Amino acid sequence: MLRTFTREWRFLRKDRGTQFWLALALVLSAIAVSFGIAEVREQRTTLATLVQEDAADRANALSTQADWGGAAYYAYHLTYEPPSDFAFAAMGQRDIAPWKHRIKMLAIEGQIHEADTRNADFGLVGRFDFAFLAASVAPLILILLLYDLRASERTARRHDLLVATAGSPRSLWLPRAALRVSALAMLLLVPLWIGAAIEGTSLSIVLQASGIVIGALLVWWLVVELVSRIDASPSVLLTSLIGLWLALAIVVPAIAKTAIDAANPVPDGGEILLLQRETVNDAWDLPKEATMEPFVEHHPEWQAHSTIEQGFEWKWYYAFQQVGDQTVAPLAEQYRMARLERDREAGLVSLLSPTSLVERAFEKLARTDATAMIAYEDKVRDFHAQLRAFHYPLMFPEVEYDPALLEGLPQYDPAG
Repeated sequence: MLRTFTREWRFLRKDRGTQFWLALALVLSAIAVSFGIAEVREQRTTLATLVQEDAADRANALSTQADWGGAAYYAYHLTYEPPSDFAFAAMGQRDIAPWKHRIKMLAIEGQIHEADTRNADFGLVGRFDFAFLAASVAPLILILLLYDLRASERTARRHDLLVATAGSPRSLWLPRAALRVSALAMLLLVPLWIGAAIEGTSLSIVLQASGIVIGALLVWWLVVELVSRIDASPSVLLTSLIGLWLALAIVVPAIAKTAIDAANPVPDGGEILLLQRETVNDAWDLPKEATMEPFVEHHPEWQAHSTIEQGFEWKWYYAFQQVGDQTVAPLAEQYRMARLERDREAGLVSLLSPTSLVERAFEKLARTDATAMIAYEDKVRDFHAQLRAFHYPLMFPEVEYDPALLEGLPQYDPAG
């Protein structure tokens, strides 16, 4: 066996075409990992700066307030989802979903859905990260490395002689293909391992990611092996394999996405924002009771303090902000659940597309999938609820304003 692989290694060293594709794989892997690390570090730098500025801005705003309502209104709070230590390999939904918000005590759904993503264009063109390389580009390189192993020998009329000399087709083609697949896997993974070491990625995640890459290459090797057994010219085999790749990597996911989106309509975030703003704006012209009654239904503990005697009171103002959230709650929940259902169904369909399956697996490891970003939105809502729980007991009973109590303001914890 060792002699066989030594022989194949000598052949590979003389094969300029194979060397080119393997070198290209190494270069692309290094580029993808480098781009990913640069993007992650930029995001971390941005967040570190924003955290410091947020604390200073909040302290400055609170220093000039004289009542609880003003303190709640002018104090902003930064919420964010920092990139994981494996996000460099798969940016995933971080390119199309917000991963930071600056919120305050106003209606929360509008603040969530009015946020824009910095890299929204990536949702259309995609990002060249390692997940994309492993899922989409690596299979193409593998096809180019393996498609003509048999066909070229048939064309040169050496196929039968080589098989007879080797004793069996397996002893001839298996080592030759295995060496190329192994070399491709190694050249793809080495930059990933280096990047993981730089980022401090856990060994468990690195091993899982390596297993995903190797498993995907083995699947595509099997596909190429089955197709290449057809007695056809190299050009016909290559065309067939490229067509199969297009079907599995592009056509199937595109058709599946269209079908899933049609089966699970998602309300537009703009609809949620518009409905909430209409509810909040209309409250200015309605009787105070029209706001306080639905508010008290959800917060009966403040019923004794729900009478509004003046034209404007902060507790009435924040009550109709919450009523705005209550009004859009069914639509916001529909929006959330429909996205989760789309993601669940996409996961099932990805079993038909090795490309989609690999990308989803990497995004899950990197915590950049749709589920992770929806979980971040839930954390923003939970933190906003903590702000309300802090301010309401001070605002509704009209506790005398004491700036020292503001030291107990909830602090956002991204790990929470």
